[in-house]
Amino acid sequence: MTEGKWEEKFRTFLKKYYWDNILQLANDYPDQRSLYVDFSDLEIFDRELADELLFHPDEVIPSADNALQDIDLPVEKSLDDAKVRFTRIPNKIPNRDLRSKHLLQLVAIEGMIRKATEVRPKILNAAFKCMRCEHITMIPQTELKFVEPVECEEESCGRKGPFKIMINQSLFIDAQKLQVQESPENLKGGSQPQSLDVDVEDDLAGIVKPGDRVIINGVLRSHQRTTREGKSPFYDLVLHANSLEYVDQEFDELEISPEDEEEIMELSRNPEIYNKVIKSIAPSIYGYEDVKEALSLQLFSGVPKHLPDGSRVRGDIHMLFVGDPGVAKSQLLRYMVKLAPRGVFASGKSASSSGLTAAAVKDDLGDGRWTLEAGALVMADMGIASIDEMDKMSAEDKSALHEAMEQQTISVAKAGIIATLKSRCALLGAANPKYGRFDRYEGIAQQINMPPALMSRFDMIFVLLDTPNEEMDSKIAKHILKSHYAGELSEQRNNILSSEITQEQVEEHMEVIKPDIDPDIMRKYVAYSRRNIYPIMEEDAREHLVKFYMDLRKMGEGKDSPVPVTARQLEALVRLAEASARVRLSNVATLDDAKRTTRIVYSCLKQVGIDPDTGALDVDIIASGTTKSQRDKIKLIKEIIKMVGEKHPGGKAPLEEVYAEAQAQQVDKQHAEELISKMRRSGDLLKPDKDHVKVI
Repeated sequence: MTEGKWEEKFRTFLKKYYWDNILQLANDYPDQRSLYVDFSDLEIFDRELADELLFHPDEVIPSADNALQDIDLPVEKSLDDAKVRFTRIPNKIPNRDLRSKHLLQLVAIEGMIRKATEVRPKILNAAFKCMRCEHITMIPQTELKFVEPVECEEESCGRKGPFKIMINQSLFIDAQKLQVQESPENLKGGSQPQSLDVDVEDDLAGIVKPGDRVIINGVLRSHQRTTREGKSPFYDLVLHANSLEYVDQEFDELEISPEDEEEIMELSRNPEIYNKVIKSIAPSIYGYEDVKEALSLQLFSGVPKHLPDGSRVRGDIHMLFVGDPGVAKSQLLRYMVKLAPRGVFASGKSASSSGLTAAAVKDDLGDGRWTLEAGALVMADMGIASIDEMDKMSAEDKSALHEAMEQQTISVAKAGIIATLKSRCALLGAANPKYGRFDRYEGIAQQINMPPALMSRFDMIFVLLDTPNEEMDSKIAKHILKSHYAGELSEQRNNILSSEITQEQVEEHMEVIKPDIDPDIMRKYVAYSRRNIYPIMEEDAREHLVKFYMDLRKMGEGKDSPVPVTARQLEALVRLAEASARVRLSNVATLDDAKRTTRIVYSCLKQVGIDPDTGALDVDIIASGTTKSQRDKIKLIKEIIKMVGEKHPGGKAPLEEVYAEAQAQQVDKQHAEELISKMRRSGDLLKPDKDHVKVI
């Protein structure tokens, strides 16, 4: 079929399906230079033409552009440089499945932008002016090898230069190089994400940034590698973009079929849905019902809100696990990443701040220029980022998390690049106490190597203790051994041909560790809920949350009372109540949701925010590391040392006298010793010798 015939077909097609769009384009031209055509429309119009477009795009796309540029318009305007851009291409191929058979075809690549160079002008045609006879020689980009012509085309001249390149705006086009990488959730365990270089030109340049999730439709080409030894027999794949589509919806990459939707609706109507969801989170780990309930709410998340003043209130719920070694913290984190429709796992020790946020790197993609590379929190945008061993992170890395947790953006100012990337993800962290085991009689802030400002940004902090308990230990031991036994049966049946173990036996024993809801359906259930459910809180639910908050605040009204909770905890209550409504796919957050929320938060505060000395709720334990009662006792001990020191030369107070006086004022010796060592560490006291102390 000749090119002219295609042009005629395209002209008919565009007039029939896209006449209004063409008139709009003519109106906005040259600010807008592209007409977007849905591939399915072309397929309905002419199946043969649609197939030709997929398999011979280099011949068909120019015909489409020519047809658009030649259309007679009712206005005095010509669309000289207008382009036709095709979207929703069915030929969608994962990065790692690209092969030589796909070369020169129109393909769709879905992934995340990993790097993006600056937008720079690229030459289309080079115009060389002979300095002797002033004749102009034009060389198209395809033949241009970045060298001047050997000799002037003017026969009468015949000179070999010198030549001057003429800079003319019409000879250039905007161009940018991108690197698109497979989305982390599509990776099979442990595999390295594969990247593909993309060339974008004209009005496609400069519209995406690192971290954006896109579908890039374009023609796959190959560029020969060059090494020091010369040209290599290996070729690199490069995608020449024809159009870009944003994957903007949450979890858009999860295809939910009508059958899936039916199953999801069926599940949501089950009165036991909360228990089912809890039992589907890490079933191989026994117990932790309250923790798993909180994790299920984190999966569904609250509703992010955009306020009229332009600010954004996050809907994501941040959680932190603190606890003894060997209580399955890391396992819970990894399971959540697997369950979340989009999840990224990082370990605090092995991730740098740029690995978590964004890095400025210098590489060959941008001809040695600096480019931005998205980190783990940007990759987890609209999902869950699990960070293990948060206490082992360096101070610089921890400070990088402040903005990511509250504003949910990451500001980069590196190597002359100033940018803001999105990190709208829920953070699930785990940390170990400094001295190995958690001490319930010491504040949480002293035991974890994390700044109080970062700690206060977590909506919930769970302390997971390993305390011996005969009944509980017996249940855990039996559960672990049942899990191992089921695994042993399965492995033997799969690996020993003569094994007499039947599939029924394996399934019967696997029942112990089988989740109530299949993980695939669970992921789709969460994605469906977050995509379609936006609950509004009922009046009585709001009143319940306000009353709970006010009752806690009242505890802090006395002159010497600690501050039990702050407004941050109230926001956490709202987010959790919305998430609770989303679990059952309800657009109304009821009183039951509010009660569930207050129960979880109160149990959480009881674990973390109670002053071990007085038993009162004190938010300062989390926020500053020192409780109100501790501050009062430190003041008292300081005054005792001052008073005792005045009776002795040089203000040196004998420790025995200090302890005796402290006991008279209801502070036992062990406590007084702890407070004195704390004051010494902070530089308030001096210990001239082992038997005396002195106030500085």
